[in-house]
Amino acid sequence: MTQPFKKIGVAGAGAMGRGIVQLYAQAGIPVALYDTQPAVVAAALKQIRDTFAMLVEKGRLSREKADAASAGLTALDSPEGFADCDLVIEAIIERLDIKRDFFAKVESVVAPDAVIVTNTSSLSVTALAAGRQHPERIAGYHFFNPVPLMKVVEVIAAPRTTPSVIERLVEVTRLVGHTPVVAQDTPGFIVNHAGRGFGTEALKTLGEGVADHPSIDRVMREQALFNGQGFKLGPFELLDLTGLDVSHAVMESIFNQYYQEPRFRPSVIGTQRVAAGLFGRKVKEGFYDYRENASAGAGALPEQAVPSVTDLPRVWVDPEQREALTQLVTELGASVDDGKAPAADSLILLAPLGLDASTAAVRAGVDATRVVAVDTLFPFAAKGCKRRTLMTTPATGAQWRDAAHALLARDGAKVTVIRDSAGFIAQRIAGMIIAIGCEIAQQRIATPEDIDVAVRLGLGYPCGPLAMGDVLGPQRVMKLLENIHAVTLDPRYRPSLWLQRRAQLGLSLLQAD
Repeated sequence: MTQPFKKIGVAGAGAMGRGIVQLYAQAGIPVALYDTQPAVVAAALKQIRDTFAMLVEKGRLSREKADAASAGLTALDSPEGFADCDLVIEAIIERLDIKRDFFAKVESVVAPDAVIVTNTSSLSVTALAAGRQHPERIAGYHFFNPVPLMKVVEVIAAPRTTPSVIERLVEVTRLVGHTPVVAQDTPGFIVNHAGRGFGTEALKTLGEGVADHPSIDRVMREQALFNGQGFKLGPFELLDLTGLDVSHAVMESIFNQYYQEPRFRPSVIGTQRVAAGLFGRKVKEGFYDYRENASAGAGALPEQAVPSVTDLPRVWVDPEQREALTQLVTELGASVDDGKAPAADSLILLAPLGLDASTAAVRAGVDATRVVAVDTLFPFAAKGCKRRTLMTTPATGAQWRDAAHALLARDGAKVTVIRDSAGFIAQRIAGMIIAIGCEIAQQRIATPEDIDVAVRLGLGYPCGPLAMGDVLGPQRVMKLLENIHAVTLDPRYRPSLWLQRRAQLGLSLLQAD
């Protein structure tokens, strides 16, 4: 592979800048580092050289390559030092005015064909390029922290960016062992855009009083499985890790940049908790309390106790899931009421998709006081899942709720009991992730493949949003979102045309057009 750039300049010696310098120096490319504080540059280069030495000790880098990488590092005391760089990567403070001033300085010293890129995660690349002499050579180049370990890089094309610039950035990204994904300049690019579904919908669920935050985290980690893989962290555990002050600001920014698109609507819960200083792990208080337990999270808190029920009632099961639910109930040791309508003393077990338990009970024409709904979108078979979610109507009697809980915990699966919600927990959060991923594809912000790669590598999801939809089935996802939309009348749940057309035609959500 040819070397697309001979020397790289990096502006900003913070965590991102240091990581970018390490990545390219380790690949044998000379790198010059500049920061407004020379002492910070010196400290950063020392840290990078120490990292090379550690990698040598661990056998992950040869002594020769480490020495060559260290020798290729240069400290700069002014932007004029970038004159011989043919790629300059800006990784300074996230302020449009400061970045634009920096771009103007760099443009005046580098060669006319040198490429200038920004590592911004939230600002408009188009706005940064506006007014420059050569906007065609300016692009976005968004890394993720920690740079050496996060193997995806978003390559952002602004309206005036020439294709050759994007091609060279893609090439140099592959050269250093990272995966480039190409996107058009849009708020949040791919990863921060697609990531709005997970935390934002979890906050919406919490705000409706459906369940507490540990329950939501447990469900998303242990029930929402795709090909056997779940989310590494629940949404509130993740918000605590990234910092709610940062995450909530991104939620508000993307919501407003998209002119109040309902899918991205933030929660007042985030506003209140940011005002209270409950940012998460970095201040030891967030959705969880880390002051005495550094590993606090949903797993450190007690589960809902399994009720003690002596005599289980017969169970009448949802006709649409009769075979699977009959098998489950039978294997767990209860008798099935096989009548066309439930007997007066039977527990009524429904399995709605996208509906709340109340609506499902009314549509089924059954007694809501005995209704308990079970989420069957994800694995739920006897001895075939870690967790099941049950949902009650406002009218469900405690004895029927407890009977269902005791029964569905008989094989050792954990059971989460929630209040009424269109789409349970996992259904609505997964549905929102898929809906946003489909809309990114519909807007041609990136290719379907790049959307899924970016989300899987950038967010650590078990798979990308379009693959999630394929695992669940586009037709089922379509029905799920249509039902949530019908119950809530909230446009945030409207299906994307990308999803609608592929569901109608029986195509994969990864099918390009």
